[in-house]
Amino acid sequence: MDVVNLEEAFDGIEEYWEPKLAGELNGQAVKLAKVKGEFVWHHHEDADELFYVHDGELTIEVEDEPNVVLGPGEFTVVPRGVEHRPVATEETEIMLFETRDTVNTGNVETERTKTTLDRLDE
Repeated sequence: MDVVNLEEAFDGIEEYWEPKLAGELNGQAVKLAKVKGEFVWHHHEDADELFYVHDGELTIEVEDEPNVVLGPGEFTVVPRGVEHRPVATEETEIMLFETRDTVNTGNVETERTKTTLDRLDE
């Protein structure tokens, strides 16, 4: 069994909006990412997405609903099919739980789309 130290793992991530695979369980992926700025509006047709903030502040803008603001130690689940856009005004460290094959930009393809995942140690 592997042990992941979150402080060390986040220290090893240099680029924003590039999730790294930290672990897997029951078809789910645990992904870590540093984020800053605005991501793209998107949704995931067949997958819920959990956002957990390790450090910083993340706003999840949601179409036709109030924004969700998360601080350290807080999480929310964006249900499948809900149009959303993550935004971080300052560098923020997040953990994501979602199916292994969930594409980060969901139904939208942009220069930020990641179809494959790098592991933390790569």
